[in-house]
Amino acid sequence: MNLWEWVAWFFWIFVFVAYLMVVFSIIADIFRDPALSGGLKAVWIIFLVFVPFLTALVYLIARGSGMQRRSVELATQNQKQQEAYIRATAGTASATTEIADAKSLLDTGTISQQEFDLLKAKALAR
Repeated sequence: MNLWEWVAWFFWIFVFVAYLMVVFSIIADIFRDPALSGGLKAVWIIFLVFVPFLTALVYLIARGSGMQRRSVELATQNQKQQEAYIRATAGTASATTEIADAKSLLDTGTISQQEFDLLKAKALAR
């Protein structure tokens, strides 16, 4: 094979991979959309199997804006869940802050000396 055959081969591989990415994005969007009924989802999938290029083009034209909106909503939801998980698992207060808070609770009589010692040991163990 000469150089231009290699270039053409890599170009068509790129086009094929890009097409697969579009098709899989469409399939993910079809199943992500709660507004579509099961029958309509099946029709879109059947058309994607038998007339893939035309169906992908029609889907992107007809439902592209909704596809983008659902993608942004999913990304926002995932980010909020990740931030909530990080807040829940990461200790936001330092050991000195926790001990100071426990000391103020001890001073107001909310907790006993034993509870204060337990909180202090727990804070120092981190």
